[in-house]
Amino acid sequence: MFDEIVSKLKANKKTIVFTEGEDARILEAATRLKKDGIMDVLLCGDPEKIKAAAAKGGFDLTGMAFADPNNYPEIDAMVSEMVALRKGKMTEDEVRTALKKSNYFGTMLVKMGKADGLLGGATYSTADTIRPALQIVKTKPGAHLVSSCFLLAKGDEKLVMGDCAVNIDYQDSKDKEGNVTVTAADKLAEVAIETAKTAKIFGIDPKVAVLSFSTKGSGKGGTVALSHDATERAKAMDPTLAIDGELQFDAAVSPVVAAQKCQGSPVAGQANTFIFPNIEAGNIGYKIAQRLGGYAAFGPILQGLNAPINDLSRGCDAEEVYEMAIITLGLA
Repeated sequence: MFDEIVSKLKANKKTIVFTEGEDARILEAATRLKKDGIMDVLLCGDPEKIKAAAAKGGFDLTGMAFADPNNYPEIDAMVSEMVALRKGKMTEDEVRTALKKSNYFGTMLVKMGKADGLLGGATYSTADTIRPALQIVKTKPGAHLVSSCFLLAKGDEKLVMGDCAVNIDYQDSKDKEGNVTVTAADKLAEVAIETAKTAKIFGIDPKVAVLSFSTKGSGKGGTVALSHDATERAKAMDPTLAIDGELQFDAAVSPVVAAQKCQGSPVAGQANTFIFPNIEAGNIGYKIAQRLGGYAAFGPILQGLNAPINDLSRGCDAEEVYEMAIITLGLA
C-alpha cells in the first residue's frame, strides 16, 4: 500500500529526524530506510552512544547523520530563533534547557530546514511530541487545532478514521469577553477536511461520514447537533468535498441501511472516511476495526501542523517505526 509513496520519496529524497537515536527500534527501522534508499536519516543523540547501541544490535549506520543536543555547532543560532518564536514566553536560559530535550531539539531541526519531518514518541507521550510542534512549527495558516487520524488497511481496502488520538472533545473557543471566536462545529469540520486531505495522499477518494448515534435527526441530544452542524460547516468550507452527516455507522457503510435512512446521500452506504464526534468514540471505533475487523492500523497521523511531525506509540516495534517514517515524509 506504500508503493506509490515510496516511489515518490525515492525520486525526491527527503530527510527525517528521529528524536530517539539510541533506541534499538529506531536504529533497526533507520537501517532499513537507508538500505532501501527511501529517505535520509538524521538521528538525535550522543553519536558515541548511538554507535554503541547500533553495534550492540548489529545495525549499519552508514550514510546517516547525527545531531547531538549537548554538542551542536549551531546551537546559538537555534536558541536565538526559538527565543524569537516563543516571543517572550521563554527566556534564553529556558530555551537552552528545553533544547537539551530531543523533542524540542528535533522540532527545531525541522523548523530550521535541517530535516523535512520528524518522528518521535518511542519513549515519551503524544503530548510531548505535539507541545513543541505547536510552540515551534505551529499550525497551518487558518488552522485552529491539531488533530489526528488512523489509516486502516485490509487487503486492497483502505479506510481513514479521525480524530482518534488528540482532541478529547470539541468546545467553543471564546475570547476574554466571552464571545465565541471558533465554534465546536467549526473545529470538527476542520478535522473532517484535514482527514479527507490525508486520505487523498494515500490514494483514497474520500467519502466522508460525520458520525453520531443518529441519522438525519433520528436521535436528539449528545453529539447529534455537533455532528450535523460540523457537516454543514465543512460543506461551506469545501463545497467540493463528498461529505454527509450526521450518520450512524451502519448508514454510512451499508447500502441497504442507507437506502432506508438517507436516500440520495452522496456518501451514505459507501463512506471510507469516518469522523468521530469525540475521542472516546474514535479510539474505541478504530480499535474495534483493528482487533475484530482484522484491519492493520497506521497512526496516529497528525494533521494541521506546518510541517510533518508524527508520534509513535511507546509500545511500537521497528516495523511500525519504518511504516510511520514513510507516512510522515509522504505528507511532506
